[in-house]
Formats: sequence, structure tokens, C-alpha cells
Amino acid sequence: MSNRPLPARKEILSWALYDWANSAFATTVIAGFFPIFFKDFWSRDHPVEQSTFWLGVALSSAGIIVAILSPLLGAFSDLGARKKLYLSGFAGLGIVMTGGLFFLDAGNWPMAALMYTLAMVGFLSSNVFYDSLITSVSTDQTVDLVSSQGYGLGYIGGGILFLLNVLMVQQPGWFGLESASEAVRWSFLSVAVWWLIFSLPLILVVKEPAPPQRLKSREVIRSGTAEFLHSLRSIFRNRQIALFLLAYWLYIDGVDTVIAMAVDFGKSIGIPNSDLITALLIVQFVGFPFALLTGWLGQKFGAKPMILICIAAYFLITLFGSRLDNHPVDIGGIAVSKFYLLAGAVAMVQGGIQSLSRSFFARIVPPDQSGEYFGFYNMMGKFATILGPMLVGTVTILTGDAGTGILSISVLFIVGGLILLKVRLSRTEVPR
Repeated sequence: MSNRPLPARKEILSWALYDWANSAFATTVIAGFFPIFFKDFWSRDHPVEQSTFWLGVALSSAGIIVAILSPLLGAFSDLGARKKLYLSGFAGLGIVMTGGLFFLDAGNWPMAALMYTLAMVGFLSSNVFYDSLITSVSTDQTVDLVSSQGYGLGYIGGGILFLLNVLMVQQPGWFGLESASEAVRWSFLSVAVWWLIFSLPLILVVKEPAPPQRLKSREVIRSGTAEFLHSLRSIFRNRQIALFLLAYWLYIDGVDTVIAMAVDFGKSIGIPNSDLITALLIVQFVGFPFALLTGWLGQKFGAKPMILICIAAYFLITLFGSRLDNHPVDIGGIAVSKFYLLAGAVAMVQGGIQSLSRSFFARIVPPDQSGEYFGFYNMMGKFATILGPMLVGTVTILTGDAGTGILSISVLFIVGGLILLKVRLSRTEVPR
């Protein structure tokens, strides 16, 4: 990256706006409305256990598909300079499937599960190419700040639309809607439109470096497969990349487990749904300035020290969270306030650890092979939330204490942090 000319500000903003675009799917659809609506609307005539099972199948299927495809697709996109093409295709899949949820009638849970799976595949796969394009809009000196700008805009963009969608559901009459159910369906359509509109700047403005030679599709597949296998061997031979991916898998598993289980943990200790939604909004809007701040600090002091600080913060968060349920919950009182405090603490480091991990990895991989290497990076991310939930569930059953189960996640941060300490940047890769 260091030999590239300084990208134009317009290119950087256009790239970062894709985070603004697709974060609406993460907030409104994944975290907000789909799990509840799937149970209460599309599968309302079926047992709760069945809807939970099929929702889990949808999520797992999407994760497995993306984990398998990511490195191969990344290799193909590198050879043909097709990152924007692949991103457009997968984003289009996600947009169409998300918008299609608006048209599904009550009880049609098989189609809802299928469309959600395909929307997740589109969302997750497009991020592979979005992440790898960071090498086209940044240099070694700016990559930390550029990465954090993406996450920062994602927080604020996803938060704005989520806030609007929450108001639609809580006050449907304000928007000329008859019911909360109708409002949720319009929320899915609003996400599709939002995602489409704010994807256009990246597609139209960001310049993707041309490949040394233009290959035909058959040659791309053949050469891409060979490059994928070569990169896989290279990762095992390159100690720094291998160590980082191992460390990343462990600590991001902890991060994703905190994200995935926060609402469930809040419900288990009696936090009302309205306060859980408020906590989600706190994460979005507090996360915006802190993602930018962490990116600036990473650029000034180095990504690795800041990632280690974020890991230490997450360790303290799990320690604090494990003690939340030690006392009877006073709804509207101190327990809810502590949960808000926990949400704010997560918001302060969540965007930072994600953005700096991306920028750190961008420094240690070859820029002309960023697609396939970020394919492996995203593959590790998709295999995250495997150890964490297993740890939480097993420890909770063995001890009979949900707080101890939450505390078990800290092992992932400790081990991941210790491995990250062994990762070294070469002199030319150190930020200046």
C-alpha cells in the first residue's frame, strides 16, 4: 500500500459509505426485527422450538456458505480486478432478498427462512470485497483512520435507520400504517432501499487497480483456484499472518459472542424489551465517535497496541457483566442502569477492535492479493461465535450460574491477546 498515491477524499468517503449502507441490515434485520417477526408472524402457528431451530439453520447455513466461498471468491476477484463486480452482485442478492421479505404473508416461514439465508449470504459475502478494497483507498499511513471511518459511518447510518424503524413499529399511526406488523414489513423494505442507494458511491467512484492482464472467466477460475491453494500454503509458512489469524479468531469469537448473547443475557436477568432496544441504540450512537477516536489513536500509536487495549477492555466488560445477575433485578432501577453502562462500554471498543483488526491485517498482506487474503480473514470471522457460545452454555450448565458462563468468554480474550503479542510488523509496515 505504501507505494500508492494518496487516494482522493471522495474515494475514501465513497468506500466508507458502504458501511453506512449495509449496516442498516445488521441493525434492523439481524439484531432488531427478523428474529422476533419470524417467530410472531411467519411461524406463529408453529411451536417456538421449531421456529428457533429453523432460524438457527438459516444463520448456520449462511455462515457455512460464506466461510467456504470467501477465500475462493477473493482469489478470483484479485485476478480479474473484479472486487466491485462481486461486491455489487452479492449486495444485489442481499438487497433483493431483504426487500422481498416485505411481500411475504403470515405463516410463510419456509420462504422467510430461505430469503433470510440468501440475504445473509449477500450481506456477508459483499463484506469480503468491501474489506479488501480498503487497500485501494488507503496507504500505510492512513489505513487505520480510513478503516475506522467505515465502522463509524456504519454505526451512525445503521443507528439512524434503526431509530426510524423503531419509531415506525412503536407509533405506526405517525407513518400512516395500521399496525406494528405492517411497520416491520415496511422496515425491511426501507433497509433494501437504504442499502441500494448508499452502495452506489462505492460502485461509481472507487477506482479498482487494473490487473496486469485481463483473463477470461475460465482462466480466472483455474488460476484463482491455484492462487487460493498457494495462499493457503503461504499463510502456514508466514508466521506473522498465521499468528494474527489465530489470535483474531479467538478474540473476535469473544467479541461476536458478547454481541450475539447480550440481548439474551439481558432478557434472562429481567431487562424489559424496551430497555434492550434502548441499549442497542446506545451501542450504535456511542460507537460512532469512539470508532473514529480509536482509528485516530491507532494511526498515532499503532494498531496493535490499541487492539490489545480493546481486548483488555473486553476482559473487564465480561468481568462486570458476570456480576450483573448476582442481585435481584430492580426493573427501571440500578440493574437497568448497569446494563446501559455495559452497553456503553461495549460501544466504546466494539468498532475500534473491528476496524483496527481490519487495518492491521491490511498492512501485513500483499496488496495485489488482498481479496483472497481478506477471504481467509472473513472466513475466520464466520467461524467465530463457535467457541464462545459453547463455553457459555457448558459453563452455565456445569455451574448453574449465567454470570459464570459469561465470565468464561474472558478466556478467549486472554489467549487471543497473548498470541497477538507475538505478531510483529516489519519496519516498512510500521505506521509513521
